[in-house]
Amino acid sequence: MLSVEEQTGEDLDLLFGALADATRRGIVERLAAGEATVTELAAPFSISLPAISRHLKVLERASLITRSQQGRWRHARLSPASLASAATWLSRYERLWAESFDRLDEHLARITSEQPTTQPETDTETRTEGGRP
Repeated sequence: MLSVEEQTGEDLDLLFGALADATRRGIVERLAAGEATVTELAAPFSISLPAISRHLKVLERASLITRSQQGRWRHARLSPASLASAATWLSRYERLWAESFDRLDEHLARITSEQPTTQPETDTETRTEGGRP
């Protein structure tokens, strides 16, 4: 996988597009625990093996996984570098939003401190001379 600086918009589209699907995110979560066969990956889902294979192709095209064949079995393995690239790309925007929220907090604190405080009226202040309202 390319570093964040080398990634194109198309690379990021593939990466985030692959992660946009709940089934594919589930596969990525399972592969975080270790390598698995297609059959093992399909077990928690109520979809066919060919459908799982299509999901794996999408993940492989996005460089999120690698696949290999050992005898009759096809194995999939997570490629953590891709996820690290996504995290790095997202962290840029996390800093931007954190800075924006910090500025908003400062602005709100300044506005709040500049507003005059009003005292609630008490019964003695509303009465006229003689104790009558």
